Amino acid sequence: MAKRDFYEVLGVSKGASDSEIKKAYRKAAMKYHPDKFSGASEKERIEAEDKFKEVNEAYQILSDENKKAQYDRFGHAAFENGGGGAGAGGYGGGFGGGGGFEDLGDIFGSFFGGGGGGFGGFGGSERRGPEPGEDLRYNLELTLEEAAKGVEKTLKYKRQGKCNSCNGTGAEKGSKMHTCKKCNGSGTIQVTQRTVFGTFQTAQECDACHGKGEVPEHKCKKCGGSGIDKETVEKNVKIPAGIDDGQKLRLSGMGNASPEGGPNGDLYVYIKVKNHPFFERRGEDIICEVPITFTEAAIGGEIEIPTLNGKKTIKVPAGTQNDKLFRLKGEGIKNPRSPYTGDQIVKIKIEVPVNLNDEQKELLKKFDESLKDKNHQKHKNFFNKLKDFFA
Repeated sequence: MAKRDFYEVLGVSKGASDSEIKKAYRKAAMKYHPDKFSGASEKERIEAEDKFKEVNEAYQILSDENKKAQYDRFGHAAFENGGGGAGAGGYGGGFGGGGGFEDLGDIFGSFFGGGGGGFGGFGGSERRGPEPGEDLRYNLELTLEEAAKGVEKTLKYKRQGKCNSCNGTGAEKGSKMHTCKKCNGSGTIQVTQRTVFGTFQTAQECDACHGKGEVPEHKCKKCGGSGIDKETVEKNVKIPAGIDDGQKLRLSGMGNASPEGGPNGDLYVYIKVKNHPFFERRGEDIICEVPITFTEAAIGGEIEIPTLNGKKTIKVPAGTQNDKLFRLKGEGIKNPRSPYTGDQIVKIKIEVPVNLNDEQKELLKKFDESLKDKNHQKHKNFFNKLKDFFA
């Protein structure tokens, strides 16, 4: 059976962010985890295991920047016949060298509270630190001039931040914190789980104190004891010169706060560059099509053109042909990773006059009759070749 599209498997769009892919992976893996089907029929268990493997294989590719780029370009063919994708059954190779079981540890940690290496802490009592908050996405639209030269923008967005009433503790003002009775202050509880791999005892985050080891005597009324509350953030961000459409910037710690007391998530700023009335970007170069009249092309002259640095004047030689290219060095876009700056390419488009009156048509006929073969070399050569072709 042909493999399903990996984005379809996880239920995300092709442009999904890293955090969206990870969130979808966790949700799908929890849905199809074989342990949830221990009491189901054999057919249902097999189907769930197949789905679980399929979800994990999709995540192996889409969570890796290089593999994701290959998949976006070549599809499943990029990882067939030794193409470097996940191994049989979608688990990848190895026990922690970037293969499937390393990421399985991450998803198993969601079920069993394990931490670090191998199967995500199966059989061990060491627990992870508190999970960071969720990442956020911000779509930022720029003009071509702003993207080319760089700009400072103020980002304004809402996120989950620390409750300013309890400073993130979850306790009402004046309320004391007590050691959690369920985990005795350790932040973890021991849980025995039967899985398709056997029976394991794992350390799981305490659901009473959410891993903190202590609980408030009275919960904060504003946040309900979560320590989290919505807030509006304004952040000034410098956009580097040369940034391109579709690129993204990562602002560390500017995402949602962690309900477990861990670090904030990150904010990813996705760049969208508006269409320009004159310019089309190609890498570091910009293309500008400039229409000129038939007369300007024939006798030559100076024409005024737009550039990213203001108006410029270029000389058009007599006899300029349609689609003639002129290159203006250094008038393009700076490469953000080097001192190189691209060029502006001016493409000439000769406009043939339309809506001529009778007098203008007669003048053109007389003008054409005055021309000799030397004035139309290409025309002459073409029809000479045409005669030879049909001879």
